Amino acid sequence: MGGGTLGWIGPLVALVAKGNQSPTVRAHAIAALNFQLLWSIITVICWILICVVIGFVLAPIATIIAIVFGIIGGVRANDGQLYTYPMTFSIIK
Repeated sequence: MGGGTLGWIGPLVALVAKGNQSPTVRAHAIAALNFQLLWSIITVICWILICVVIGFVLAPIATIIAIVFGIIGGVRANDGQLYTYPMTFSIIK
């Protein structure tokens, strides 16, 4: 459950620690933070839906999506490319 709901902590730490010093770090951290916040919310909703049984299918899928695209974004950031996360929208500008 931590990978699906706590994935926003890493980008938040990067944004707070180095966001004001480097515009590149800020852009990567905000993109990752927006993606991880959205999928954390979706994962929590799916865990709540376990009471209605459909959550047993949706919660693992949402967790896997958050982890896989988070890893892809991290690899792209390491290569110096700004990764545009799919299935997200701007919560934080």
